[in-house]
Amino acid sequence: MSVRRWELPYEKNALEPFISSRTIEFHYDKHHAAYEAKTNELLEGTFLQDEPLETIMRMTVEDPSRAVLFNNAAQVWNHSFFWRCMKPGGGGVPGGHIAELIDESFGGFEQFVEQFTKEALARFGSGWAWLVMRDKKLKIMTTANADSPVARGIHTLFTVDLWEHAYYLDYQNRRGDYLDALLRNLVDWDFVGSRLVE
Repeated sequence: MSVRRWELPYEKNALEPFISSRTIEFHYDKHHAAYEAKTNELLEGTFLQDEPLETIMRMTVEDPSRAVLFNNAAQVWNHSFFWRCMKPGGGGVPGGHIAELIDESFGGFEQFVEQFTKEALARFGSGWAWLVMRDKKLKIMTTANADSPVARGIHTLFTVDLWEHAYYLDYQNRRGDYLDALLRNLVDWDFVGSRLVE
């Protein structure tokens, strides 16, 4: 069995003007595809080759001898999840239970946006910003490089890719503008909310 990316749930130009089809082509067709190919190469013939990505990540995250496998496998999972966290016409204030939890955990949607943006901007270099569920409360966390909460059994609801390849073609070094555009125009809150019951 080989590791496969989740397919994009929309056309490559569907997130324009906030994320261009050119960015998607580089990000999904080149970066993401390279992580997938390398993961499959590293898994071939090993005892992990038939395991799901989440298991591979958890079994390799603390093993320095398998760091290359972890980094590539985690990037496949992180990216696949990232694509699902967005949709055309998304973003803005959510409804339903996720909205209630955001209010309880952060004091309101604008406070959530402010805190999420602040923590994402504070992440030096490449990495990811996450909305996770811990101790029955929503938390924001960031990880460096390919690291992922999933590798440590933390339940993820939403993520934003902070690697430059995710936004540089559209925003250059303006990570804050990219975050604002994504949070206000692209988040698939229905998908995020559906993660609450998993």
